[in-house]
Amino acid sequence: MTTTPIIAGFHPDPTICRVGDIYYVANSSFEFAPGVPIHRSTDLVTWTLVTNALQRSDQLDVHAAPASTGVYAPTLRYHGEKFWLVTTNVVEFHRGQLIVSADDPAGPWSEAVHVDGAIGIDPDLFWDEDGTCHLTWASAAPELTGIASAPIDPATGKMLAPPRLLWNGTGLAFPEGPHLYRRDGWWYLMLAEGGTERGHAVTIARSRSLDGPFEAAPTNPILTHRSSSHRVQNTGHADLVQLADGSWAMVYLGVRPRGRTPMFHVNGRETFIAGVEWVDGWPVVDEERFTPSPPDHSFVDRFDSGELDPRWVSPNLFPHTFARWEAPGRLVLTAPAQGDPRPVLSARARDLEWTAETQLDTTRGTGRFLVRHDDSHRYGLTADAETVEATVVIGPASTTVARVPIPPGDSVRLRISVREPVATGPMPPSEPDLVELTVLAADGTSQVLGTFDGRYLSTEVAGGFTGRTFGVEPVDGEVVVQQISYRAEAVS
Repeated sequence: MTTTPIIAGFHPDPTICRVGDIYYVANSSFEFAPGVPIHRSTDLVTWTLVTNALQRSDQLDVHAAPASTGVYAPTLRYHGEKFWLVTTNVVEFHRGQLIVSADDPAGPWSEAVHVDGAIGIDPDLFWDEDGTCHLTWASAAPELTGIASAPIDPATGKMLAPPRLLWNGTGLAFPEGPHLYRRDGWWYLMLAEGGTERGHAVTIARSRSLDGPFEAAPTNPILTHRSSSHRVQNTGHADLVQLADGSWAMVYLGVRPRGRTPMFHVNGRETFIAGVEWVDGWPVVDEERFTPSPPDHSFVDRFDSGELDPRWVSPNLFPHTFARWEAPGRLVLTAPAQGDPRPVLSARARDLEWTAETQLDTTRGTGRFLVRHDDSHRYGLTADAETVEATVVIGPASTTVARVPIPPGDSVRLRISVREPVATGPMPPSEPDLVELTVLAADGTSQVLGTFDGRYLSTEVAGGFTGRTFGVEPVDGEVVVQQISYRAEAVS
């Protein structure tokens, strides 16, 4: 059974399109800015981060977004020699669906237009044979509840006709994530149902006309791992793509829970791939067609230039609003004013076992190196000019578990290590992993300040739709980041 994601670690709600021999996948990003990461591939199993599509305040406002709000599921399409991306910013729910376009997926992406009246989530774009663009979404309007669709002008966001309801699924909870396709004279509507937790499923229906009626596939759900022992769970929210050779594939989200029941997933919902065969006019999923190998996500960023790698994001704030480049190896992070969101220069945790390190100059302020699920669920090392503290925050409980003097030297080195626990009996360990916080001296000597249960930084405990990130938070004054490194400790 395939258990390796093609895009690991907090890359949910995948959407895919093809241009020639090149494939692009976009993912939702919630309260993080910049938003909507876009990856590129030529073989469907090896993917490279190109950019984040929503890089400016005229496109994205998540300043006041609570955890797991902000940008929900996007759809990425190519039409008329342009890339089109539609998504929902639930903080601006009342404005309708958000559309941007670009000549190149690397950007720049256009200013956003909104589809007034298209109130809901998970929008899709599809152009029919006549060139008409159809917007389809999971409508939340009281007078129009269900999967709705309307023709629009994507350049202006204007709705060209009143929306109509299509097919609301097989009866499972939360029909959402709609995608429209045309094949052999049929309209196909694919949905996510059952909620994005253990009951998640992919279902599909078809009709000769958008006016319906839509006929459900006799084998629905066409993909689910619910009530199974598969190591990948919560599978759903899929998108189809026709390959250059005429065959088909599907990208979908899944999680890799570990530990003892109910089991815990910590890196968020990740992107997986499967093959698709069309049998009697219906898609049949082949989960074994592709065999991706875990890539090496390791990096060392010494901040040699003022242009940040697209891996760096922050909850609620664009990094450029609190980070400024002084010189190679000197990225200055400024603490927020009282009442402003907490900036964290963050990267997604990608592996099941990993180690991240940073080197900070804290002579002008206080900085924190942390791994977090959200502000209420985080473990971190806080350093000022004199001491380092290890702090654990679990909901309303915040505890400083150790405090030590800063080791001698011109900077302080901090390490976060995540590893799987060792089973001590016939039952699996209760926790999915262990998080170790360490201070390093200039000579490499390490001082472990604590090792903590990773389940409290999991979705099953913290809730929400995101995953773990790690990075540096400026707590007070200014902290200079000299470098950050990340390496996988095991192939996963």
